[in-house]
Amino acid sequence: MAESRDAPQVYWVDPEDRGIIPLSGFHMSRSLKRRLRRLDYSIAVNRDFAGVVKACADRDETWINDTIFALYRQLHRLRLAHSVEVWRENRLAGGVYGVALGGAFFGESMFSRMTDGSKIALAYLVDHLRRSEFRLFDTQFVTPHLESLGAIGISRDAYLQRLRNALRADVSFLSLPVETDPYELIQRSTQTS
Repeated sequence: MAESRDAPQVYWVDPEDRGIIPLSGFHMSRSLKRRLRRLDYSIAVNRDFAGVVKACADRDETWINDTIFALYRQLHRLRLAHSVEVWRENRLAGGVYGVALGGAFFGESMFSRMTDGSKIALAYLVDHLRRSEFRLFDTQFVTPHLESLGAIGISRDAYLQRLRNALRADVSFLSLPVETDPYELIQRSTQTS
């Protein structure tokens, strides 16, 4: 992370309590289910990775500086960093990006330019990780927004144990297409929560 957009240095963050979204514990509210059923959007993966990172940084305060941006683009070229994107009227309207290593996905940031854009992206991401047999979805921190979607905090020791197990998994983010049918996604979500 960087202290700000203009900060020259980047540093590692290792919080005492780590935020995760249990892949079987994603909370899909009734209002989010209704929003998903509207079908006034489409879902894509890695269609505009750089655009997602730029949109995540497009706020008054951000930890994404030029160095972070360049490093994530390099990870994307190496097929390690990915974005799940919400498109509406041929415009990027929401998204989330992160890094996949083994069976762990490290969510980095998300954004919305439409109502529930980041929640829609997150719902599709969680479903994709679950179907692809990922074991860990790391959110670094638990924010009120993420907590409303099922995020929890766990101790560093518990996190490191989950991380070791997840890194051993032989799975790939790109092995399956991301589901685009919201009815299938909602049904699977109801079965696992």
